[in-house]
Amino acid sequence: MVTGQKYMAITTTNKHIIPYKALSIQVSLNGLSFCVLNPDTNTIEFLKSFHSEKQLNPTGILDLLKGTIQTEHALQEDFKSILVIHENELSSIVPKPLFNVENLADYLKFNAKILKTDYIAYDELKTNDSNNVYVPYVNINNYIYSKYGEFVYKHLSSVFIEEVLKLEKNATKAKMYVNVADTHFEMVVVENGNLKLYNTFEYVTKEDFIYYILFTSEQLGMNPENFELIFTGDIDSKSELYAITYKYIRFVFFAKRMDNFKFADDAQPDNEHDDFVIIHSFL
Repeated sequence: MVTGQKYMAITTTNKHIIPYKALSIQVSLNGLSFCVLNPDTNTIEFLKSFHSEKQLNPTGILDLLKGTIQTEHALQEDFKSILVIHENELSSIVPKPLFNVENLADYLKFNAKILKTDYIAYDELKTNDSNNVYVPYVNINNYIYSKYGEFVYKHLSSVFIEEVLKLEKNATKAKMYVNVADTHFEMVVVENGNLKLYNTFEYVTKEDFIYYILFTSEQLGMNPENFELIFTGDIDSKSELYAITYKYIRFVFFAKRMDNFKFADDAQPDNEHDDFVIIHSFL
């Protein structure tokens, strides 16, 4: 289980409103994704992404968030629970025996560009006996709090790592999971049910993409003829990223979700591995 950070509640004054749905919002500087679950019917009623043609700054992504919430009726309800998933490269996994809450900035400053004014948070990864230290988008958190009230927030890597460890808890072979986005991807490597590596990489070309995969596998002593690579996210078998990966990695698969959700007709993912993180955030 991943323990995230919580904002305090704002109590509604309308006693006739009984919120029961759950909302997850995935935020990156390249866009937003939203997912609404009705637990009573176990149905995903709303699943939609909004991408920006160019990478935005935190102010720009806040404007996109405000505009989207104002125009999408499904996002204007009162929700029983809300999760905000922050997606960026500003995170670092720290084993609990080495963790000190007073040293949060030190865990990030050697592998990420942070400012003295950045607010730093952490998620507890109980299945991995570690903490994930990261920089959330504070302006996004403040707006969500003012709009909806109490909510929980986590880093995308926390959810992704947790779900991969669930899937592979009884596995023995080394496996590489790659969660693909437009300009970057997250990578999780597991072996014997344990986390071996987490990292995130930016890419421009398909050659960049496969370079990082092959370089990582070489550094970890993973033979491309033997290990399994499992894709999640924005990729399919017709993608040039898939084609070049399959050229160099012998065993390439797409992930299967660990859920039994039903989907509304207009909220059906194109593929089972699409929107892997945001859908799994309800589990």
